[in-house]
Amino acid sequence: MARIFDIVEYMDPSGREIVHRIPEQGSGDFRLGSQLIVRESQAAVFFRDGKALDTFTAGRHTLSTANIPLLVNLLSIPFGGQTPFKAEVYFVNMKEFLDQKWGTPEPIPLRDKELGLVRLRAFGSYSLQVADPALFVNKIVGTQGIYETSRIADFLRNIIVSRLIDLMGKSSTSLFDLSRMFDEIAAGVKVKTQDDFANVGIALKTLYVTSVSPTDETAKAIDERAAMGAIGDMKAYIQFKAARAMGDAAAGGGGGEAGSLAGAGVGLGAGVGIGAAMAGAISQAMQGGQQSSPPAAAAAGAGAVVCPKCGTANPAGSKFCNNCGSSLSVSTKCSNCGFENAAGAKFCNNCGNKL
Repeated sequence: MARIFDIVEYMDPSGREIVHRIPEQGSGDFRLGSQLIVRESQAAVFFRDGKALDTFTAGRHTLSTANIPLLVNLLSIPFGGQTPFKAEVYFVNMKEFLDQKWGTPEPIPLRDKELGLVRLRAFGSYSLQVADPALFVNKIVGTQGIYETSRIADFLRNIIVSRLIDLMGKSSTSLFDLSRMFDEIAAGVKVKTQDDFANVGIALKTLYVTSVSPTDETAKAIDERAAMGAIGDMKAYIQFKAARAMGDAAAGGGGGEAGSLAGAGVGLGAGVGIGAAMAGAISQAMQGGQQSSPPAAAAAGAGAVVCPKCGTANPAGSKFCNNCGSSLSVSTKCSNCGFENAAGAKFCNNCGNKL
């Protein structure tokens, strides 16, 4: 025989249950005259045939046809009758539930204006309060078929994440700007979510975004992009690194990257100096070679015949210049008679005039 509940009450020792069902399994037998005890911050809702019926606020209530009219009409209970009737009672916790956590179970896609398609994870917290216990029981218990606190939390969390995805999908904000937009994002999600919560008898009191972070793959892509951006102007980057390293070395370090780059800078300077020195030496050698070339006549030895055309000294007895090929047989003209005398003659062969 089913148990008849003469006193119906429930006290949640943890304070964390949103709703509790009596009996926990099946339907209970109640009768007119039974006592219903509803504590502060509670509401009690009779439930039968998939519908929330009469609702009781805090206090001690004696069940009668007067205070359960919906149930009486449904079951056709006779006025003043004691006939047991089957039903369920849901005790709804009416307090505000603080610091409820939400988060994305899977990364959500975002089309970033700088990086393209990226994948993010988001987390936050919210608080809720049951505003309409009868509607809450109808929608959550009657429609969804759930009353365990963990499953209700999952149901509400999925609503929040769904609205977050809608909001982020329509946003053109860059990932790099999201960290300073948590309040704006939270406000947008709350506006979109409030009506969804209200439709199941719940008031969404607060909602916060505490973290929006890229997945490991997206973070790696961001790091690579940042590295490419840093060395976009390779020449400027090298100059900057070298200047900083030289400054660090001059400040007394000289170790690590600074020391190695400073050493590279010193080596580069030395190389430039050596190159300049070599260029100078070559120039000097060329100039010295020209300056140290002995006079042509001296190089050719005594008795040499100097070419009247190019000035090259030719060995004695040469008839043609070894350099330009001009004839070396130059005659000496007599100033007295005009006779052409052989080269080297001291007196004119025609008139005896001294040449």
